[in-house]
Amino acid sequence: MVGWIILAVIALLIIIILAKTAAFRPPAEPEKDYGDVGFDKDAAVGRLAELVKCRTVSFDDHSKEDDAELEKLIGMLPKLYPGVFKTCEFMQLPDSGLLFHWKGKSAGAKEPAVLMAHYDVVPVEPENWERDPFGAEIVDGVMWGRGTLDTKVTFNGVLSAAEELIAGGFVPEDDLYFAFSGQEEINGRGAINIVDWFAEKGITPSMVVDEGGAVVEDVFPGVKGSCALIGIAEKGLMNVTFRLDTAGGHASAPAPHTPVGRLAAACKAIEDHPLPSHFTDPVLKMFDTLGRHSTFVYRMIFANLWLFRPVLDMICKKGGGEMNALVRTTTAFTQMSGSLANNVIPPSASMTANVRINPADSSKSVLAYYQSLIKDEEIKLDPLVEAEPSPISRTDCAGWERVVEAVKGTWKGTIVSPYLMVQCSDSRHYGRISDRVYRFSAMDLTAEERRMIHGNNERIRLECALRAVEFYIRLISQC
Repeated sequence: MVGWIILAVIALLIIIILAKTAAFRPPAEPEKDYGDVGFDKDAAVGRLAELVKCRTVSFDDHSKEDDAELEKLIGMLPKLYPGVFKTCEFMQLPDSGLLFHWKGKSAGAKEPAVLMAHYDVVPVEPENWERDPFGAEIVDGVMWGRGTLDTKVTFNGVLSAAEELIAGGFVPEDDLYFAFSGQEEINGRGAINIVDWFAEKGITPSMVVDEGGAVVEDVFPGVKGSCALIGIAEKGLMNVTFRLDTAGGHASAPAPHTPVGRLAAACKAIEDHPLPSHFTDPVLKMFDTLGRHSTFVYRMIFANLWLFRPVLDMICKKGGGEMNALVRTTTAFTQMSGSLANNVIPPSASMTANVRINPADSSKSVLAYYQSLIKDEEIKLDPLVEAEPSPISRTDCAGWERVVEAVKGTWKGTIVSPYLMVQCSDSRHYGRISDRVYRFSAMDLTAEERRMIHGNNERIRLECALRAVEFYIRLISQC
């Protein structure tokens, strides 16, 4: 009798799983003709090239920066985008912040849209490049140069789109702001000063769009088509130094465990026990959206997370990588130091971890978790918190729909999905004045191109750079 009951329960469970899987399909969407967008493509490419030629490299040590290059870029903007400067109010804020105000038909509105980018770039090692990193050379339809992908392409996309629309007589219904920072790569105060300005004016943006996700392929299990990932939140960032101070001594008569060995044990304890997973709202929405387009086995998993969540968690924990980064706080040990001599036990040894904090965690909770794993009370933790996780933005509002529509019109047939951004951006500062902050780099990128961001030989296909302009034309046209 008991056996029959067990079989009946198993059969019912299978029926429920299969029924949920069968129903887990993409919703039907009516076909829509988005039409074509025309603009001066040669002018847009030319502007991007001029921006790339400016060596706007930012350093934590400001003495290494070339202020003349920043001034050069800012000084050429009126020539590159004359219509924007004729129509918009231009302000320079401290720490390389640039702000344009385009007054809409309902001037004075307190919920304008904000389009963002940064114009500083990371350093280069010219000897490791095949071409001049600031030459903006165009070869076989590809422009080479630092910043072509990150993010002078979107800086140019925003302003070229505005230039085109202004020339055609377009005026937005509501106010628009274009906000650019020259210190994003060093987590500088440029964007913070802009947000402070908005806060002082009592402005609550109806939509903020910054760099983040992109149109990509083969990034989600079982989904082969193009996916546009729009970040509705981003993980926090913390660097933690684990330090151990001892008396040191001669290496010929060591204690059973040296400072480096004790730190290594702490490292192993943390790596062997990753922080617990948290399936936050951005990730659940991503699973619900993209999972419906996946193969049968994956659809079964994502349709029945109530049952298969532990299995998915185990897969993520063992495999690491992007999927794992979506569901938990990650710890990457990146640096270690000890003695200056090979026969001396160091009086002080340390190791540093780069930590990306899940929205369900905080720097405080992560540090407490580390302390619970490390049994050595003499190891001290020295955290440098760059940013707590951002608030999670809404997807039930006009701002989200505008971004989605602009994506669908530009990259037709693409699946659009929210996601959790695992990197940091300037847009995190806007969380204190708006709950509608969206992170999307207006590009379709291959895996190879994504690896070029911050790497050697950064370059962009011209067709990709032009689609960025098209995206912003479609987006601004809705404002």
